[in-house]
Amino acid sequence: MPTALVVMARYPEIGRVKTRLARAIGDDRAHALYRAFLRDIEARFAGQRRTLVWAFHPPQSDFAAVVGRGRCLPQVGGDLGERLHNCFRSLCREGFDCALIIGGDAPHVREAWLDEAEHALARAEVVLGPSADGGYYLIGMRQPHDLFSGIEMSTPRVLAETLAKAQTAGLRVHLLPESFDVDEESDVARLRALLVHDGSQLPCTAALLRGWEQP
Repeated sequence: MPTALVVMARYPEIGRVKTRLARAIGDDRAHALYRAFLRDIEARFAGQRRTLVWAFHPPQSDFAAVVGRGRCLPQVGGDLGERLHNCFRSLCREGFDCALIIGGDAPHVREAWLDEAEHALARAEVVLGPSADGGYYLIGMRQPHDLFSGIEMSTPRVLAETLAKAQTAGLRVHLLPESFDVDEESDVARLRALLVHDGSQLPCTAALLRGWEQP
């Protein structure tokens, strides 16, 4: 089966999405930005050679009403690490050659990096895309290795602890170029700077950010 491109996404409810960012820019803007991310991700990747899978949370939400294309798979587990692991296990049981997981707050992930991740998994067991905050914006595997148990997610130690866990398990790791997730106001500024040069792949996000700049 083709590669599964999985987007870990939260149902976009005002006040419940991108809460850390919302403390800086407000609930309404954080919600609008996240909705723009989802629309752009869908437009970029649905119907392409990778199977787009929306792994959504909370599992009881009607996420299928938010997106028009791509498969919807509820996240299962008590914390993010467990949900990531269960997602890999579910897709590997279905027979996908590999799964690449990104977050809904990384719509700018480059196609070249996804290609690199797929190619790297021919010889490595794990691919990680390091993010500037000490975590990762992408994780890819061919088998559901447990690189999540005992790691507190959303901390600056996530990448280092994941690499240490992989080394202990004897797993070969390939690192992609460093990028970022959009978690803080400074990340919005960084994304805006990227889109100034080329906003064609993220038209909804680019248009929203341009509107915020207007008096």
